[in-house]
Amino acid sequence: MNAGVVLAAGASRRMGRVKPLVKARGSSFLLTGVRNLWSACECVVVVLGAHAPAVRAAVEKEIGLLARNDALRRPSTRGRRASARGLEARFQVNGHWREGMLSSARAGLRAALAMDPELVLLLPVDHPAVRPATVQALAAAMSAALGAFGGKRARSSFAYALVPRYRRRRGHPIALSPALARAVAGDSGATDLSDSVRRNTRLIGYLDCADRGILVNRNLPSRRA
Repeated sequence: MNAGVVLAAGASRRMGRVKPLVKARGSSFLLTGVRNLWSACECVVVVLGAHAPAVRAAVEKEIGLLARNDALRRPSTRGRRASARGLEARFQVNGHWREGMLSSARAGLRAALAMDPELVLLLPVDHPAVRPATVQALAAAMSAALGAFGGKRARSSFAYALVPRYRRRRGHPIALSPALARAVAGDSGATDLSDSVRRNTRLIGYLDCADRGILVNRNLPSRRA
Protein backbone atom coordinates (compact mmCIF):
# COMPACT_ATOMS: atom_id res chain seq x y z
CA MET A 1 0.00 0.00 0.00
CA ASN A 2 0.93 3.66 -0.46
CA ALA A 3 0.53 6.20 2.32
CA GLY A 4 -0.01 9.93 2.09
CA VAL A 5 0.62 12.69 4.61
CA VAL A 6 -1.08 16.11 4.56
CA LEU A 7 0.58 18.77 6.71
CA ALA A 8 -2.18 20.97 8.15
CA ALA A 9 -0.92 21.95 11.60
CA GLY A 10 0.10 25.60 11.19
CA ALA A 11 -1.48 28.68 12.74
CA SER A 12 -2.46 30.24 9.36
CA ARG A 13 -1.25 33.70 10.39
CA ARG A 14 -0.65 34.96 6.86
CA MET A 15 -3.95 33.58 5.61
CA GLY A 16 -5.83 35.35 8.42
CA ARG A 17 -8.25 32.43 8.86
CA VAL A 18 -7.94 28.70 9.42
CA LYS A 19 -6.12 27.69 6.25
CA PRO A 20 -7.11 23.99 6.09
CA LEU A 21 -10.78 25.06 6.06
CA VAL A 22 -10.47 27.74 3.38
CA LYS A 23 -12.55 26.64 0.41
CA ALA A 24 -11.73 26.60 -3.27
CA ARG A 25 -14.17 25.25 -5.83
CA GLY A 26 -16.51 24.10 -3.09
CA SER A 27 -14.10 22.02 -0.98
CA SER A 28 -11.74 22.91 1.83
CA PHE A 29 -8.01 22.93 1.14
CA LEU A 30 -7.68 19.98 3.50
CA LEU A 31 -10.35 17.81 1.90
CA THR A 32 -8.91 18.62 -1.52
CA GLY A 33 -5.44 17.54 -0.40
CA VAL A 34 -6.73 14.32 1.13
CA ARG A 35 -8.70 13.43 -2.00
CA ASN A 36 -5.74 14.25 -4.25
CA LEU A 37 -3.53 11.90 -2.25
CA TRP A 38 -6.27 9.26 -2.26
CA SER A 39 -5.79 9.10 -6.02
CA ALA A 40 -2.62 7.09 -5.32
CA CYS A 41 -2.73 6.24 -1.60
CA GLU A 42 -5.03 3.93 0.34
CA CYS A 43 -4.52 5.83 3.59
CA VAL A 44 -3.77 9.50 4.24
CA VAL A 45 -2.45 10.78 7.57
CA VAL A 46 -3.70 14.29 8.33
CA VAL A 47 -1.36 16.13 10.70
CA LEU A 48 -3.18 18.74 12.79
CA GLY A 49 -1.96 21.24 15.36
CA ALA A 50 -3.51 24.69 15.72
CA HIS A 51 -7.33 24.52 15.80
CA ALA A 52 -7.14 20.72 15.65
CA PRO A 53 -10.62 19.87 17.06
CA ALA A 54 -12.41 22.37 14.81
CA VAL A 55 -10.47 21.35 11.70
CA ARG A 56 -11.07 17.66 12.27
CA ALA A 57 -14.79 18.12 12.92
CA ALA A 58 -15.26 20.27 9.82
CA VAL A 59 -13.41 17.94 7.49
CA GLU A 60 -15.09 14.83 8.86
CA LYS A 61 -18.39 16.58 8.17
CA GLU A 62 -17.29 17.26 4.57
CA ILE A 63 -16.28 13.64 4.09
CA GLY A 64 -19.53 12.41 5.59
CA LEU A 65 -21.55 14.64 3.27
CA LEU A 66 -19.71 13.31 0.24
CA ALA A 67 -20.28 9.74 1.37
CA ARG A 68 -24.01 10.31 1.90
CA ASN A 69 -24.28 11.85 -1.57
CA ASP A 70 -22.41 8.92 -3.12
CA ALA A 71 -19.72 11.38 -4.23
CA LEU A 72 -16.74 10.07 -2.27
CA ARG A 73 -14.85 8.61 -5.19
CA ARG A 74 -11.19 8.02 -5.86
CA PRO A 75 -10.23 10.80 -8.31
CA SER A 76 -8.90 8.52 -11.01
CA THR A 77 -9.90 7.08 -14.34
CA ARG A 78 -11.10 3.95 -12.54
CA GLY A 79 -13.78 6.03 -10.80
CA ARG A 80 -14.34 3.58 -7.94
CA ARG A 81 -15.94 4.70 -4.73
CA ALA A 82 -13.68 5.26 -1.75
CA SER A 83 -15.48 2.60 0.25
CA ALA A 84 -14.81 0.06 -2.48
CA ARG A 85 -11.10 0.74 -2.30
CA GLY A 86 -10.90 0.94 1.50
CA LEU A 87 -9.67 4.54 1.46
CA GLU A 88 -8.95 5.95 4.88
CA ALA A 89 -7.98 9.21 6.58
CA ARG A 90 -6.23 9.12 9.96
CA PHE A 91 -5.80 12.22 12.10
CA GLN A 92 -2.56 12.82 13.96
CA VAL A 93 -2.23 15.78 16.32
CA ASN A 94 1.29 17.20 16.53
CA GLY A 95 1.71 18.71 19.99
CA HIS A 96 4.90 20.43 18.82
CA TRP A 97 3.39 22.12 15.75
CA ARG A 98 4.76 25.52 16.80
CA GLU A 99 8.26 24.21 15.99
CA GLY A 100 7.43 24.33 12.28
CA MET A 101 6.66 22.14 9.28
CA LEU A 102 9.50 19.70 9.91
CA SER A 103 8.02 18.82 13.28
CA SER A 104 4.68 18.05 11.64
CA ALA A 105 6.34 16.12 8.83
CA ARG A 106 8.14 13.95 11.35
CA ALA A 107 4.90 13.23 13.22
CA GLY A 108 3.07 12.39 10.01
CA LEU A 109 5.84 10.21 8.66
CA ARG A 110 6.02 8.22 11.88
CA ALA A 111 2.28 7.55 11.66
CA ALA A 112 2.55 6.61 7.98
CA LEU A 113 5.50 4.27 8.55
CA ALA A 114 3.47 2.33 11.13
CA MET A 115 1.40 1.09 8.16
CA ASP A 116 4.48 -0.39 6.45
CA PRO A 117 3.89 1.47 3.16
CA GLU A 118 5.65 0.89 -0.13
CA LEU A 119 6.13 4.67 -0.47
CA VAL A 120 4.99 7.91 1.16
CA LEU A 121 3.67 11.06 -0.50
CA LEU A 122 4.02 14.28 1.53
CA LEU A 123 1.82 17.30 0.75
CA PRO A 124 1.43 20.70 2.51
CA VAL A 125 -2.21 21.70 2.87
CA ASP A 126 -1.63 25.02 1.11
CA HIS A 127 -1.15 23.32 -2.29
CA PRO A 128 -4.77 22.60 -3.29
CA ALA A 129 -4.19 23.13 -7.01
CA VAL A 130 -2.14 19.95 -7.48
CA ARG A 131 -3.76 17.61 -10.01
CA PRO A 132 -4.62 14.02 -9.05
CA ALA A 133 -2.88 12.87 -12.23
CA THR A 134 0.37 14.38 -10.94
CA VAL A 135 0.01 12.51 -7.66
CA GLN A 136 -0.58 9.28 -9.55
CA ALA A 137 2.42 9.89 -11.80
CA LEU A 138 4.68 10.53 -8.81
CA ALA A 139 3.55 7.34 -7.09
CA ALA A 140 3.98 5.28 -10.25
CA ALA A 141 7.44 6.69 -10.93
CA MET A 142 8.57 6.13 -7.35
CA SER A 143 7.25 2.57 -7.38
CA ALA A 144 9.04 1.86 -10.65
CA ALA A 145 12.28 3.38 -9.36
CA LEU A 146 12.23 1.35 -6.15
CA GLY A 147 11.48 -1.77 -8.17
CA ALA A 148 14.49 -1.06 -10.36
CA PHE A 149 16.67 -0.51 -7.29
CA GLY A 150 15.72 -3.86 -5.79
CA GLY A 151 12.06 -3.82 -4.74
CA LYS A 152 11.35 -4.58 -1.09
CA ARG A 153 15.03 -4.42 -0.12
CA ALA A 154 15.33 -0.97 -1.72
CA ARG A 155 12.26 0.32 0.11
CA SER A 156 13.77 -0.60 3.45
CA SER A 157 17.31 0.58 2.82
CA PHE A 158 17.51 3.02 -0.10
CA ALA A 159 16.86 6.66 0.89
CA TYR A 160 15.32 8.08 -2.27
CA ALA A 161 13.22 11.19 -2.92
CA LEU A 162 11.23 12.06 -6.03
CA VAL A 163 10.28 15.71 -6.54
CA PRO A 164 7.91 17.11 -9.19
CA ARG A 165 9.09 19.98 -11.38
CA TYR A 166 7.25 22.46 -13.53
CA ARG A 167 9.48 24.37 -15.94
CA ARG A 168 12.52 23.51 -13.80
CA ARG A 169 10.88 24.74 -10.58
CA ARG A 170 10.43 22.21 -7.80
CA GLY A 171 7.09 21.75 -6.08
CA HIS A 172 4.84 19.47 -4.02
CA PRO A 173 3.97 16.77 -3.16
CA ILE A 174 7.23 14.92 -2.75
CA ALA A 175 7.53 11.15 -2.77
CA LEU A 176 9.79 9.39 -0.26
CA SER A 177 10.98 5.84 -0.02
CA PRO A 178 10.25 4.26 3.38
CA ALA A 179 13.97 4.37 4.18
CA LEU A 180 14.09 8.13 3.60
CA ALA A 181 10.79 8.69 5.42
CA ARG A 182 12.24 6.85 8.42
CA ALA A 183 15.40 8.96 8.34
CA VAL A 184 13.48 12.24 8.14
CA ALA A 185 11.12 11.12 10.91
CA GLY A 186 14.10 10.61 13.18
CA ASP A 187 16.07 13.70 12.17
CA SER A 188 16.11 16.21 15.03
CA GLY A 189 19.07 18.24 13.76
CA ALA A 190 17.77 19.65 10.46
CA THR A 191 16.66 23.26 10.10
CA ASP A 192 13.58 22.55 7.96
CA LEU A 193 11.98 19.85 5.82
CA SER A 194 14.06 20.57 2.73
CA ASP A 195 17.24 20.43 4.78
CA SER A 196 16.21 17.12 6.32
CA VAL A 197 15.51 15.58 2.92
CA ARG A 198 18.87 16.76 1.56
CA ARG A 199 20.75 15.55 4.66
CA ASN A 200 19.28 12.07 4.59
CA THR A 201 18.74 11.14 0.95
CA ARG A 202 21.16 9.08 -1.10
CA LEU A 203 19.54 10.15 -4.35
CA ILE A 204 16.97 12.75 -5.43
CA GLY A 205 15.08 12.31 -8.69
CA TYR A 206 12.87 14.81 -10.50
CA LEU A 207 9.65 14.23 -12.39
CA ASP A 208 8.92 16.93 -14.94
CA CYS A 209 5.22 17.60 -15.34
CA ALA A 210 2.80 20.06 -16.94
CA ASP A 211 1.06 20.78 -13.62
CA ARG A 212 1.63 24.36 -12.49
CA GLY A 213 -0.39 23.54 -9.37
CA ILE A 214 2.67 21.96 -7.77
CA LEU A 215 4.06 25.49 -7.36
CA VAL A 216 0.91 27.27 -6.17
CA ASN A 217 1.34 27.99 -2.46
CA ARG A 218 -1.88 29.46 -1.08
CA ASN A 219 -0.63 31.29 2.03
CA LEU A 220 -2.53 34.54 1.50
CA PRO A 221 -6.27 35.30 1.22
CA SER A 222 -7.78 35.24 -2.23
CA ARG A 223 -11.05 36.71 -3.38
CA ARG A 224 -11.49 33.67 -5.63
CA ALA A 225 -11.18 31.15 -2.76
